[in-house]
Amino acid sequence: MSGNRRKAFLVSAALVGGAMLMTACQDTDSDTATGTDTGASQSPSSTAPAGDAATPTGSPSSAGGKGTAEGSDATGEATEDGAGSGVDTGNGEREPVGQSCGANDISWSTRSETQAGGYILIIAKAKSGITCDLPAALPTVAFGSDGTEAGPAEQSVGTQITLSGGTTAYAGVNPKSSGGDGGKELGHIIVGVGDEDPNPVSLSVGTIIVDDPIVTNWHTASADAVPFS
Repeated sequence: MSGNRRKAFLVSAALVGGAMLMTACQDTDSDTATGTDTGASQSPSSTAPAGDAATPTGSPSSAGGKGTAEGSDATGEATEDGAGSGVDTGNGEREPVGQSCGANDISWSTRSETQAGGYILIIAKAKSGITCDLPAALPTVAFGSDGTEAGPAEQSVGTQITLSGGTTAYAGVNPKSSGGDGGKELGHIIVGVGDEDPNPVSLSVGTIIVDDPIVTNWHTASADAVPFS
């Protein structure tokens, strides 16, 4: 991972962790008032000219889902228009290409496992109406406000996995692969699809001790995602 890419992801991880702490400290009444004010400030004026709502020049006239989305649930999460996308075959036709997953395309969950001394199983499923590809690369998993990042638990990269419908991908994280009693106590991990993911997510994992963490590649069988150190 390049220095710039790693720095960008760690900044994202720190921001997610900081936002969680700030949210926990806010007063409930303050949240309610803020939400009300925000909604009012964003409401469109009933007297606004009809021309103000026109599509800007150069913008697509309609926003679909992702290029490979199967339904309307992906609306608002699209990164590109599917029309005309694909690889030019040279004969005037295009072959469709897959849409890479982002963390916000996925429904995430975690589960504690006891095998191999104990590890965290990360479970990833595509959201309704979305089809996307998890690249054949190591998941990016970071810990704490300092962004300690998990290293590889396997010697080679895995294979690309297409998430859609009932397909599930698994990755195993060993938060403490070192011996001894050292480490820091944490309750969340930050996960991204690669180091350039702009929307990494924070996942609650209970209390864990982190020291020299490692993570497996993505697998379609949970039994293959055991992070042996």
